[in-house]
Amino acid sequence: MQLNDLLRAVDVDPKKTLVLRHRPSEASFRKALPLLAGERLDLFEAYQSYQGEQVEQAFNKRRDGWLASFIEYETGKAVFVGIYRVNGATTISPEEFWARPEQSELTALGNPGWREDEGRDTRLLFDLERTEHYEDWRGKLVIGWPLVRIWYRRAYETPLPVIAIREDSVFAGEIPSWDQVDYSWAELKILPTRMKSALEQWRGIYLIWDESDGAAYVGSAYGNANILGRWTGYAATGHGGNKLLRKRDPSRFRFSILQRVSPDMDRDDVIRLEASWKLRLHTRSGFGLNEN
Repeated sequence: MQLNDLLRAVDVDPKKTLVLRHRPSEASFRKALPLLAGERLDLFEAYQSYQGEQVEQAFNKRRDGWLASFIEYETGKAVFVGIYRVNGATTISPEEFWARPEQSELTALGNPGWREDEGRDTRLLFDLERTEHYEDWRGKLVIGWPLVRIWYRRAYETPLPVIAIREDSVFAGEIPSWDQVDYSWAELKILPTRMKSALEQWRGIYLIWDESDGAAYVGSAYGNANILGRWTGYAATGHGGNKLLRKRDPSRFRFSILQRVSPDMDRDDVIRLEASWKLRLHTRSGFGLNEN
């Protein structure tokens, strides 16, 4: 079975359809994109509504056509995000682009936005209307993608085989081992539901590391919502009420777990472990971010 067979089955004409496989060149944004497709589809669609000049021209020829949207999934594969109707486009300036509120969130996740070296005075903002076609297969439908550095295809010109329909969505995210957790501040806001559930169960000692100068803060999490509760607070404010963190730019913070403990460990024992980590990592010193 080919992707074109699926398109025809829902009256989407392959001759009027562009197939787009997103693969951002920026590593941090490439990591974030599947999370956006799963948790913040509004941001994903804001990102998708702008394209590089080459794809923009291809889009512009299909203002009354369709977009089949995918994200790179392993080598030679792509995973389905959705089918969109292209309802035209609006010309915007750099000032209008940067004034859009979602762009600041995308930039924080690693999307460069409108680069000065593009040499363009205007861009097209496409009106992409998400349809319900194959909605249940979002993050599950996997197609083959040619091993060439081309990120868009005209559907009718390219046979793209259906490789698999997964039981679970790629966008749900994998739960890493607790000692492999490493999130930026911006990523805390788009954690997959599955990861949130794990963090809600995990209690222990965590580290906030400022990558701008290497200063670190050690904290502990116990009780209601455990680590998720603490990190949700940081995601909202950037500082979680901590005086020394207030003075810093949270966009440079990274969050990891130093030690996971038993879910029924007594509060006093967790605090004792926290103090031990502060001592060993010297986070109460002049270069640390713990006041006590």
